[in-house]
Amino acid sequence: MGSLSMPSWKDRQQTQFAKVQIPPVPWRSFKLLMPYRIRRKLRSRLRSRVSPTSSIASLQTSFSPKDTLRSLQSYRWSVYDFQYLLLMIIGIFSLSIIEASPLTKTAFASLLLTSLLFPITRQFFLPFLPIAAWLIFFYACQFIPPDWRPGIWVRLLPALENILYGANISNILSAHKSIVLDVLAWLPYGICHYGAPFVCSLIMFIFGPPGTVPVFAKTFGYISLTAVAIQLVLPCSPPWYENTYGLAPADYSIPGDPAGLARIDELFGIDLYTSGFHASPVVFGAFPSLHAADSTLAALFMSHVFPSLKPLFVTYTLWMWWATMYLSHHYAVDLVGGGILAAVAFYFAKARFLPRIQPDKQFRWDYDYVEIGNAPDGYGYDLSHADSDGAPDSDEWTVGSSSSVSSGSLSPLSPTEDHRLWEGDNHGSDIEAGR
Repeated sequence: MGSLSMPSWKDRQQTQFAKVQIPPVPWRSFKLLMPYRIRRKLRSRLRSRVSPTSSIASLQTSFSPKDTLRSLQSYRWSVYDFQYLLLMIIGIFSLSIIEASPLTKTAFASLLLTSLLFPITRQFFLPFLPIAAWLIFFYACQFIPPDWRPGIWVRLLPALENILYGANISNILSAHKSIVLDVLAWLPYGICHYGAPFVCSLIMFIFGPPGTVPVFAKTFGYISLTAVAIQLVLPCSPPWYENTYGLAPADYSIPGDPAGLARIDELFGIDLYTSGFHASPVVFGAFPSLHAADSTLAALFMSHVFPSLKPLFVTYTLWMWWATMYLSHHYAVDLVGGGILAAVAFYFAKARFLPRIQPDKQFRWDYDYVEIGNAPDGYGYDLSHADSDGAPDSDEWTVGSSSSVSSGSLSPLSPTEDHRLWEGDNHGSDIEAGR
């Protein structure tokens, strides 16, 4: 009969501590007894003990596809995720009608899908998907057979212009031309329009709260897609057509016209805008104006981040609106349509997905927590979210980071469902700066 060995002191201590169960913190009770401002101060003090700012503002550096697969497994799907089905349909349709070799189309689609596989690239390309779909869709419009397209409205916009404003404002503004006015109109319309989204994104990435740039990217992409879809369903002739052809019926064989930008080509001795507009995929896309929509959207987002500079951004928008009419590319009604489209998209995004500005914060790295939308409580993310009922939610496909431990940064806790669905900026190591 073998002798029985007595457990060691270390084993007894481990067994003793293993039986001790720590009850969960009753956050629900605290929410009833403690005001929201006090709870937020408490969370801020807890966060300051784990140095959260470096984690909230950090970038995802993981190259492991396993992290993406884990985040997809834990992802909670919602009705908002139908956006990906819509983008997939638009992408397949566009690639199917584009006149290019199957190898080129396959390579492009493969590269885009591969960029979503690695966390380090997904954080930029996931919010870029609506913009990519718009660019592909816009380019594919030139390959849509004329038989599929509706008739072109030539008299609609001039009639609305006279009904609403009593005159053709575009013709009035473009009646007096000069080199100085040409250059002043060219700067916003031909230069700033193409670079402003990138410049605004960079500025908001540095000075805005984490999550602002992804919301801006998606909103920009979806209003652009919506505008092109309206232009295809309701094709309307711009002012340059009326100035050249009058109100005669139009057809899709008529090439685009640079209108006032032709004077810029002549001034600088180049052939940039003339050839570019002649090859435009959407010649009769006057309504709504994307120049007006993009400038309005940029002004609204920048005013959200920099409220004191709102007059500057409004001035830029009005400058763009004037340039579009002076160069005979849009009627005033086109600008109003584009502005309304941008405003509706912005205020919807602001109410549901856009991080709130904290006046005491100057840079993105100063934020130790982020609150989403207009909800007064329960909508935010940080490293010590006192309103969480369960375990931390590492939903990396949207805003969390299932690989935050392996990548060396702290793991986030419980973002709101709406913010996760919008795939906003991360609050761990998975910042969605372009995703």
